[in-house]
Amino acid sequence: MLVLILGLALFLGTHSIRIVADDWRTRQISRIGEMRWKGLYAIASIGGITLVVWGYGLAGLEPVYLWFPPVWTKHLAALLTLPAFILLVSAYVPGTRIRASIGHPMLVGTKLWAFAHLVANGTLADVLLFGSFLIWAICAFIASRRRDRSAGIVRRTGGLRRDTVALAIGIVAWFVFARYAHAWLFGVAPFG
Repeated sequence: MLVLILGLALFLGTHSIRIVADDWRTRQISRIGEMRWKGLYAIASIGGITLVVWGYGLAGLEPVYLWFPPVWTKHLAALLTLPAFILLVSAYVPGTRIRASIGHPMLVGTKLWAFAHLVANGTLADVLLFGSFLIWAICAFIASRRRDRSAGIVRRTGGLRRDTVALAIGIVAWFVFARYAHAWLFGVAPFG
């Protein structure tokens, strides 16, 4: 469990710098340069996610069960991850109405993903992993929206076509991931 906790601390800690120390982050970028900052950030993120994956796998060898979720929660999780995928994609398709209205759809998608998995899984490792991501995404969303308001950011939207593209890619990505990749990567088939 220690490896999982260290990985979460490194990964989410790195991703929380802007939440808790935005001025410090700005000073460091000015001091060492944006590319070097991004390089260090990427190294820390990769190290953190590697520890998270390894630690979660280790925790699965001797799981500590806190509760046994009913089967219907697996179906709920599969359903909730569909809008999570659409939100994730809409964060990268420029000019979507989804992004303009939500502001930070990737963070909302992360909240949905984490909540869905928290409901459908009952081990201590699941609570640590998905609960940590849920709390982080809530805090990051609040901080990001506050930054946007203080900076006066207004997102422009393109036509409905951009939302249609985000919706289509999100649905296809969700289906392919849930139908094929999830079982291969994590040993759990959402539709199986």
